[in-house]
Amino acid sequence: MALIHALQLRPRASWTDLGRALGADPVTVARRFARLTRQGAAWIGLSPGPRLFERICAAFVEIDCAPGAAVRTAAVLGTHPHLLTLERCAAGHDILATVAAADLAALSRYTLDLLPRVEGVTAVRARIVTHMFAEGGRWRIAALDPDQRTRLTTAPATRPPRDGHREITDFDRALLARLAHDGRASYQSLATALGVSLSSARRRLDQLVRLDLLRFRCDFARPLGGWPVAVTFRATAPPAELPEIGHALVRWPEIRNCAAVTGPYNLLLQASLHSVADVPRLESRLAAARPGLDIADRTVTLRHDKLLGRLLDPCGRSVGVVPPDIWAEPGRVDLT
Repeated sequence: MALIHALQLRPRASWTDLGRALGADPVTVARRFARLTRQGAAWIGLSPGPRLFERICAAFVEIDCAPGAAVRTAAVLGTHPHLLTLERCAAGHDILATVAAADLAALSRYTLDLLPRVEGVTAVRARIVTHMFAEGGRWRIAALDPDQRTRLTTAPATRPPRDGHREITDFDRALLARLAHDGRASYQSLATALGVSLSSARRRLDQLVRLDLLRFRCDFARPLGGWPVAVTFRATAPPAELPEIGHALVRWPEIRNCAAVTGPYNLLLQASLHSVADVPRLESRLAAARPGLDIADRTVTLRHDKLLGRLLDPCGRSVGVVPPDIWAEPGRVDLT
């Protein structure tokens, strides 16, 4: 867990830097993470940068399924590159999906024209994200001591973003697809796979990061790591207070996602917890800290089938990758 926390802070740090912070030999650190990766227990993937949310359209989509169809329907939906995360829920709806597309028109085609045609789907309700205060890539566990965290967060100064194109190109999409499989892939392996020079691969990847279009994240099998409970709160905040409330709540250690959304409520919160008993305790804390926040609903996730492109088994281990490609034409998806 200390290694996972270290990689959450510095997903592409050298094994030497990680070993120094953890007080371990770099070879041992690399070998340990390689074993976790082979087991599907932990992995480095991609996370959208804050500027990317300004250029795309995202939504939390509630999906109802025909009786007995949820398992098969979830398997089909898991193959869709626009459907980033898929959770099967305990009440209210069968599936909660995080969906993203290049723009509102593409998101509309996916949610209005395609999702209802997937075999087993009986209803689709999309809650458009109007502002993402925080997404799951910023969530951290607490396995390192303060000194270790300081060593990893005091990174060498990076160059400020320079002028460059912010449009995602076909080359970028191919690059992101490779990184979705292995977020620690070396510049040389990326260059070889994409048929470009080492300097071209390094330059564009570094630029995407500096432009805040791309981040990396370390994820792990949460049920095995002591975080088996995921809960989604739907709440209403006074519109004038919504920005302040959203930015304050993302500092809570349990909060994984926090977004302003359209629909009957205007704020959606997702948290990772140690037990079901923590759900009402967290809700009580939210109510006490933010009296103006009216929590209308709380839904516990029964199973994560997909997490930002990673297909998961019932224990949360990675068993495959469907690289997110939100710029693809939504019409090219499996309906059966």
